[in-house]
Amino acid sequence: MNNWFKRNSVHLIIVAIFIAISFAYFITPLTQGKVLFQSDVSQAQSMQKEINDVRAATGKSPLWTNQMFGGMPAYQIWAPFPSNITTHVIDVLKTVFPNPVDTVLLYLLGAYLLFSVLRLSPWLAAAGAIAFAFSSYNFIYITAGHSNQAYAIAFFAPLLAGIILTLRGRYLLGASLTAFFLAMEIRSNHVQMTYYLLLSIAILLGIELYHAIKEKQTKPFLKSIGFLAAGIMLAIAVNAGTLWTTYEYSQYTIRGKANLTTKGAAGPNHGLDKDYAYTWSQSVGECLTFLIPNAYGGGSSTVADEDSKAVKILTDKGVDAGQAQGFVSQSLYYGNKPSTFGPWYFGAAICFLFILGLLIVKNRIKWWVLGAVLLSMLLSFGKNLPFLSDFFFNYVPMYNKFRAVESTLVIAAFCFPILALLAVNEVITNTDKAFIFKRAKIAFYITGGLLLVMIGVPQILLSFRADEHAAFVANLTQIFKGDTGTANSVANAIVDDRESLERADAIRSLIFVVLTAGLLWLIIEQKIKANIAALLLAVIVIIDMWSVDKRYLKDANFVAKSDLEQQYTPREVDQFIIKDTDPNFRVFDMTSGDPFHDSHSSYFYKTVGGFHSARLRRFDELIQNQFTKSVNHDVLDMLNTKYIITVDPKSGNAGMQANQTACGNVWFVKSVKFADNADQEMQAISSFSPKDEAIVDKQYKSMIDGKSVGADQAPTTTIKLTKYEPEHLTYESSSPVAQVAVFSEIYYDKGWTMTIDGKESPYFRADYLLRAAVIPIGNHTIKFDFHPTSYYAGENISLAGSILLVLALGGAAYTETKKKPAAKPTAKKA
Repeated sequence: MNNWFKRNSVHLIIVAIFIAISFAYFITPLTQGKVLFQSDVSQAQSMQKEINDVRAATGKSPLWTNQMFGGMPAYQIWAPFPSNITTHVIDVLKTVFPNPVDTVLLYLLGAYLLFSVLRLSPWLAAAGAIAFAFSSYNFIYITAGHSNQAYAIAFFAPLLAGIILTLRGRYLLGASLTAFFLAMEIRSNHVQMTYYLLLSIAILLGIELYHAIKEKQTKPFLKSIGFLAAGIMLAIAVNAGTLWTTYEYSQYTIRGKANLTTKGAAGPNHGLDKDYAYTWSQSVGECLTFLIPNAYGGGSSTVADEDSKAVKILTDKGVDAGQAQGFVSQSLYYGNKPSTFGPWYFGAAICFLFILGLLIVKNRIKWWVLGAVLLSMLLSFGKNLPFLSDFFFNYVPMYNKFRAVESTLVIAAFCFPILALLAVNEVITNTDKAFIFKRAKIAFYITGGLLLVMIGVPQILLSFRADEHAAFVANLTQIFKGDTGTANSVANAIVDDRESLERADAIRSLIFVVLTAGLLWLIIEQKIKANIAALLLAVIVIIDMWSVDKRYLKDANFVAKSDLEQQYTPREVDQFIIKDTDPNFRVFDMTSGDPFHDSHSSYFYKTVGGFHSARLRRFDELIQNQFTKSVNHDVLDMLNTKYIITVDPKSGNAGMQANQTACGNVWFVKSVKFADNADQEMQAISSFSPKDEAIVDKQYKSMIDGKSVGADQAPTTTIKLTKYEPEHLTYESSSPVAQVAVFSEIYYDKGWTMTIDGKESPYFRADYLLRAAVIPIGNHTIKFDFHPTSYYAGENISLAGSILLVLALGGAAYTETKKKPAAKPTAKKA
């Protein structure tokens, strides 16, 4: 054991340093007992309210929730997957380390493993880990609350490390690590990030195949592929519950097939609407932010400084200083995205070393890095490079399932540090110092020259004006009541402010490039030891990246726990509605502006609206066709919308209106009208009487006995909800004749079953997205139960996969341990 600690002492010291760095970044708010406010996490708390309440009361988490959008599976909100071993690994990490320390530490440790596998010295690997971990968007994702996305990115590096080990012939170890880290990657549950990583790995395997054929090494290559395939299958098995439920559900979401064919249809036949997917597209010029963070004005919330020319003009015109600063701050970003948290900054030192790596690195991984970087950059342009983006969107499987195409830059952010650190390793190890010095000068001239241009004459490359600058000036003219002179003065001042921000950051970046170049000169001239050089590089990188990250993930983002809880303080209208003892009604809250992109009210009660990027396609189509131009009250009635909350335009106060025509939880209808297709269904519910008639697709006609149509509405005819649980609904009915009942519950046949007096009975879809069924004559107990095979069978597969994964990791560890004694003499000689 003592020998083990001795052999690994440097690694343990570096891990301790990583832990210290992760805590140090957040030291002030953590010592004050504050927590990070993350907008998406805040939304998630509302989404999960019913799930958490049921779990607290019963100890079991429901797999369905009615808290928003009328009801949806809980898989993409929160669901337990206890048979999946990675669930418990993540739970341990989150228990030991506070949020978001755990995420930053995962960034560092995973990247350190990769750089070690790439055969960099421990201290150089540590510098590389810092460069990757502190890339600006890794911290911006934390700020935004994209926790799953951040976790998925953290497993990029160790997953690649496992693949590289396998390709080198360390089959069992490499495949086992690949299986484990791919399982962790999948469990992070951000398919978009995993998809982009797999695209880049496909490039790597293509390059490796080429070299295997060229060098006549196809047999070991194919053996590696076999082990990797086994590792991938094992990772899939471990995550069977997650993947099966996600795949099954995705077919019915806005990423699945459209139901409507008419002009009013929401989205394409399959996948997302192209305009929606391309909304956040990176403009070509914005790639300058890799090197100069404020080249495009920073983020949408970048704070204008005290020397802002635009702020001065506005305050001179009598505008309140705070309002003036707020207005200018919102106007500094001038890219063509609707908004942005901040720039994709990879680090000045890293960009310089990346260019050097293109010139001196001989490892063929360079070509993978270059290919992956180019692909990620080109795809990030989206609507700004339509011929390539459209090709991928239309023909590459699954690509059209994802929005915000700028996110492909996570691959560039991952690859830049890899080539940069390989370049430093080449400088340290290459004996041809003249060759290295010459290439280093070229890289310095390229990077430094570009920065000098951006300091002296940035107008050569940037206009500092948004595409809609003319509209911006026109809007200012209206604000200043036709004073075009003041409007132009303010607009021109904002342009000057943007230029000042860019110039200041260009100077800043030039300083870090010069420092890095100086460090390289010391290495080339052998005036400094390699470990000291690596430590100095780590210092340069962390100072550079830390200071930029603090612009976007700063102490001000943390709030007292009590303040965080106050966001869910009920209003007067909320307090009134909460007192309603009806177990299952809905509320339509119009006070947030867009009730279908805000989940705040879902914290208090079940809502028609909500917030989720994977809502059901049918509900989304309902929104587009029945709520966009005006609110269809008939649809609100069928959704059992008992209360409607509006805002007084004068006072800004919320007011509540009880909806007397809400249909209730369930009701018998007098008639059924059949529609030929979804288009006719949608048209029919645009104006109908949901309490009296049901609109049913003709595909379900055989399920309705003709005698059931035309209900007897005698006083003795009743049907009501008697017991409510999110995934167990019980109704009691009494009727002298068989009738058609409509249940104000979302139709989703992948898991919901209906029984009448304990015997399973068929049900069908009515009114475009509700459930309906023929209820026989007499008194009956009707139950709906949600028991999806995809979850429960998937969990069984996950358990088997988890056991196999533990055995594989144990076998790999045992095999590697047995190799140690043979390696000891060599290590001593070294």
